[in-house]
Amino acid sequence: MVTLPWENQTVMEFVLKGFSSIQELNIFLFMMFLVLYILIISGNTLIVLLVLFNHPLHTPMYFFLVNLSFLEMWYTSNIVPKMLLTILARQKTISVAGCLAQFYFFGSLAATECLLLAVMSYDRYLAICQPLHYPILMTGPFCIRLATSSWLCCFLLTTITMVLLSRLTFCGPNEIDHFFCDFAPLVHLSCMDTSLTEMIAYATSSAVTLIPFLFITASYSCILAAILRIPSGTGRQKAFSTCSSHLTVVMVFYGTLIATYLVPSTNSSHLLHKGFSLLYTILTPMFNPIIYSLRNRDIHEALKKCLSKKPGFLR
Repeated sequence: MVTLPWENQTVMEFVLKGFSSIQELNIFLFMMFLVLYILIISGNTLIVLLVLFNHPLHTPMYFFLVNLSFLEMWYTSNIVPKMLLTILARQKTISVAGCLAQFYFFGSLAATECLLLAVMSYDRYLAICQPLHYPILMTGPFCIRLATSSWLCCFLLTTITMVLLSRLTFCGPNEIDHFFCDFAPLVHLSCMDTSLTEMIAYATSSAVTLIPFLFITASYSCILAAILRIPSGTGRQKAFSTCSSHLTVVMVFYGTLIATYLVPSTNSSHLLHKGFSLLYTILTPMFNPIIYSLRNRDIHEALKKCLSKKPGFLR
């Protein structure tokens, strides 16, 4: 019986293969992802600052938008800096503890985004379908409770999966054919029975993605019905414009997420999986501030107001 070199050994670190199959493009990939990362941080920071320093934007909708922008910055920063290092570095390693931590924050933040998008759809539902009750129902303390619950719920749920993953033994091979520590490629490297871990992980991930998606679908069905009942075309256009940005973000986020996990898990599809993963880890966080900036009159006005302000010594 042949003994493989990694048998009976406990893995202390993983190798993130990343985009090693296209090494001739490493410099190009590094520069491209670096520029995209800078755009993500800059765009989302701009949204946060515009909302914080413009009193007319201190409304529930923009409060949740600040939460979403802050999440996108943290979400991307959890993955991209390490990815940039592995693109250029010869040693593309990450410790087991570091890998588990990266997965924990990735899973928690992705789940939190699902709940925040659902909360934002509820906000738009109340604003359009129950405008008279909106100021009474969507109060400041209630908004804080909704946002806080979204964050805490997802971080606690992901902790369950994290505890199960931390109890697994990894004894080789130690190569992860991805640019970050995602659940599927990580759990497949364990030399223990992972059926319970996979079952609980998929149950919790399905709950925090499918239930919010169904809630968002139901909310927008009610919103669409309410908009169609508005007699004037101008009124319908104004009502739709208040939720069009959020609806676009939902479609982009869930579209890329569904496309990623509908791709069959075969050796030939690894590069395709990485490509789709880039959509929701980099492109979606970059597009969100662009979508809200291009399609939102309030953001336009706040930006114009900030740009028109002159330094004190010029006044």
